[in-house]
Amino acid sequence: MNRQNFLGHLALALTLIVLAGFAGQIRRWQNKARVERAASRVAKFEKEYTRERAIVASNSYADEAEVLVRFRSGTTIERIKALVLRNNDRLEDEYENVSGLMAIDDLDGLDAETVAREYAALGEVEYAEPNYEIHLQHSSPGKHKHANDVKFGEQWSLENTGQDGGTAKADISILSAWSKTTGSSKIVVAVLDSGVNYTHPDLIRNIWVRPADMSPYFDDELGEFNDLHGFNATDNQRDPMDDNGHGTHCAGIIGAEGDNNFGIAGINWNVEIMPLKFLNANGSGTTKDAIEAINYAIERKRAGVNLRIISASWGSTQKSKALSDTIKKAGDEGIIFIAAAGNSSEDSDKRPHFPAGYNLPNMVSVAALDRNDNLAGFSNYGAKSVHIAAPGREILSTWLNEEFYVASGTSMATPEVAGVAALILSVNPKMSVKELRDKLFDSVDKLDSLTGKVATGGRINAAKAVGAE
Repeated sequence: MNRQNFLGHLALALTLIVLAGFAGQIRRWQNKARVERAASRVAKFEKEYTRERAIVASNSYADEAEVLVRFRSGTTIERIKALVLRNNDRLEDEYENVSGLMAIDDLDGLDAETVAREYAALGEVEYAEPNYEIHLQHSSPGKHKHANDVKFGEQWSLENTGQDGGTAKADISILSAWSKTTGSSKIVVAVLDSGVNYTHPDLIRNIWVRPADMSPYFDDELGEFNDLHGFNATDNQRDPMDDNGHGTHCAGIIGAEGDNNFGIAGINWNVEIMPLKFLNANGSGTTKDAIEAINYAIERKRAGVNLRIISASWGSTQKSKALSDTIKKAGDEGIIFIAAAGNSSEDSDKRPHFPAGYNLPNMVSVAALDRNDNLAGFSNYGAKSVHIAAPGREILSTWLNEEFYVASGTSMATPEVAGVAALILSVNPKMSVKELRDKLFDSVDKLDSLTGKVATGGRINAAKAVGAE
């Protein structure tokens, strides 16, 4: 290469470097200007309105590049797209079941809190919030057991004979309930969790399978996928197989096959369990993924699936209006939502835990009991916000592979209540959400240990709930 060509190439390279640096500087200037514009709009907004009208308070979130925004009724999709485009953001998803709710990502390198405030300051926006992180209700350490070591007598929550230091009859009175019903395969219970091990030999016969005449689920963003056994919001594979174990444990409490000379007995010997996976192998997820999974349940309900119950053994101290709106919509569609009160030993009336803390007509918040009818030491409580209690300490249930596991937590108490709710529907399938909720509450066994701790003051009683007592 001669000197003249070399100098020419060098000049071109330096020009490109300068241009790239200048473009990056322009990008930084644009971001700075955007933050300044947002701050100005938020300041003006907060002078005219209260913060609670649009901003959902938070100080931690899962994904700095994503926010959930609900636009006000009457805002056209064209206007929404224009607002998003103006900010150099991307409209990632739209949730048809909650009018105006959108997921927005690619946020110009800004953090989600800043962008949420920016959108909330717009007159077209009802509220905006970061995509919060959600976790399992962590259970205390347990132990694995192989199926040939498992006996029904170890399931003290179903029949407490005083085994292992317990108190006789401190259980959910399932034996009397089974004299009337052992469940129905016409009732579908969704386990909104880490997935379900749908090949477990004690669960496989009670796993929901998409009917042959029902089309695979279609999502506007993701396209069509094969939801043979349920839904997975965590990746594009869409297989709801459990890779954590927690969801499988909850599923077994609700509906492990009974009277089959194997493993354990679920509260329902016959039921259909629909896995809704939104938590990953580490037990973490986001509000956005939870919303996607609940939306799937709503759509399948509308398509003819008799899905009446969602069991949710997870939570966060972050309040999400978007998640609350979605759960409420599920209630409008006839789905009761049963959630864990939390494992922080706290008064939920003073420090709410969500989703159990949402004051919704289809919400049931569940505390945990030990084998002596005492509130478990880890369990949250609340005379107003926590509704009912169920066994939740040292509960044996299904796990990964063909294993069984003993675990503790309000995570375990929640599917106890969901299982009894399914038993009630097997006897009274046309019950409304309100009627089902009232039946759960009205049929409890009152306990002195729960006075002032849960709204009903009692433990779930399956026999009373199905009319067997």
